[in-house]
Amino acid sequence: MTTLVIATKNAGKAREYRKMLAPHGITVKTLADFAPIKINENGTSFEENATIKAQTVMAALNQPVMADDSGLVVDALNGAPGIHSARYAGDHDDAANNAKLLHELADVPDEKRTAHFHTTIVALKPDGAKLVANGRADGRILRERHGENGFGYDPLFFVESLGKSMAELTADQKNAISHRGAALREFMAKFPEWWQA
Repeated sequence: MTTLVIATKNAGKAREYRKMLAPHGITVKTLADFAPIKINENGTSFEENATIKAQTVMAALNQPVMADDSGLVVDALNGAPGIHSARYAGDHDDAANNAKLLHELADVPDEKRTAHFHTTIVALKPDGAKLVANGRADGRILRERHGENGFGYDPLFFVESLGKSMAELTADQKNAISHRGAALREFMAKFPEWWQA
């Protein structure tokens, strides 16, 4: 096996994964490389959604699949948008999602705008072997967008330790502190054993 299918069409996400998996000589394909696969993402947790994605794609392609589910968890909003982050204000509309988040937090003082990004990665092989990894990045929500890098809520997510929004970081800086970076490091630590098994 030299090919791993990443269950995403998100080019930004695919780029991050390719970079992490490149040293292992693994060819990364995404859903963009195949005919459309209908995924009914109806889980109630990040791990459930990632598992549904991985199982659905693996059943369709009979290849090892890695899927993730990520989201923004805002304390003042009781954990919203959470598993609904990508569809918070419309289907995968970053600008609308950011605008809705700012609107929802309009009256929330800066010290109560704490939040974290969460990622759960689930990888499955046709023989049923499963790998699960999690990552988290803490920060707070800004009152306006800053930076042009990244995607999703990155321009509104302020990383205290670096004094910048996630969208003001270079790709390497982001990988070092991001939820996806943390989940990927845990994933890569477990990966060789899972891949060879």
